[in-house]
Amino acid sequence: MGTPEFAVPSLKALVESGDEVVALVAQPDKPKGRGLKPSPPPTKVIAEEYGVPVLQPPGIRTEAFLLELAALNPDLICVAAYGKILPKAVLVLPRFGCLNVHASLLPKYRGAAPVNWAIARGEAVTGITIMQMDKGMDTGDILLTREIPIDYDDTGETLTEKLSLAGAELLLQAIAGLKKGYLRPLKQDEAAATYAPMLKKEDGRVDWSKPAGEIRNQIRGMLPWPGAYTFSNGKMLKIYKAEVSEGEGEPGEVLAAGQGILRVMTGEGALDIFELQMEGGKRLDAKAFLSGRKIEPGAVLGI
Repeated sequence: MGTPEFAVPSLKALVESGDEVVALVAQPDKPKGRGLKPSPPPTKVIAEEYGVPVLQPPGIRTEAFLLELAALNPDLICVAAYGKILPKAVLVLPRFGCLNVHASLLPKYRGAAPVNWAIARGEAVTGITIMQMDKGMDTGDILLTREIPIDYDDTGETLTEKLSLAGAELLLQAIAGLKKGYLRPLKQDEAAATYAPMLKKEDGRVDWSKPAGEIRNQIRGMLPWPGAYTFSNGKMLKIYKAEVSEGEGEPGEVLAAGQGILRVMTGEGALDIFELQMEGGKRLDAKAFLSGRKIEPGAVLGI
């Protein structure tokens, strides 16, 4: 059970492991592009290439879907970013239960957006957890974990890719351990739990009163969506790449606008913006952006 790109390596690993993958369960196709043509999720595309049957129920709590799933008689259900909480009727169906590939070191960063929040909150390390699912949100017993360092330039996109590959490898190890009976489930420490809620558009808005380092982490963590953004004369300005710098001024004040750099003061230090996009425009490096738009030192961003 999985829907986005993150789940693709796990699906591939399962199919190529030699075990029989009786079906993929994914979210329904979603309209995309100007014509709003239904677009299949990444896992469905791969499943069809491998000849794996695909189920895309609009809801997983209906009697019709539960009967369809039960008819497959699965020994194990593997879940990677499926996108919905599984009901008890699904959790108890397979004899080996349901395994979840979660992109954090549980109990830290339970929830829908663990990769993005780990970067945005300045973590140096994250990882993958293979967990035996229960009725809670990422609260089940831990079977295996693997630490993955967060590199200085990692974004939500690059780190998601690394974790998806590590997750596929660890999932196969967990399945081998289940077959041989040597895995010992470990209870999570509830006192150490932290949360990574689903991202909202507002999570991308830059607060210039925060330190430059925190804003840089936010810019990296909010990619690919919602993206970090501010405002310039009432127009949205998206920020894709920046580095911590130095300067003096008020938070949000433009200190320099030239030589390929847009330097903005923060609550602590300054931020040199190297890649950005004005509302209605293209994503550009700072040199190309500033050659076409006049932003003067002294202007204030955020309004």
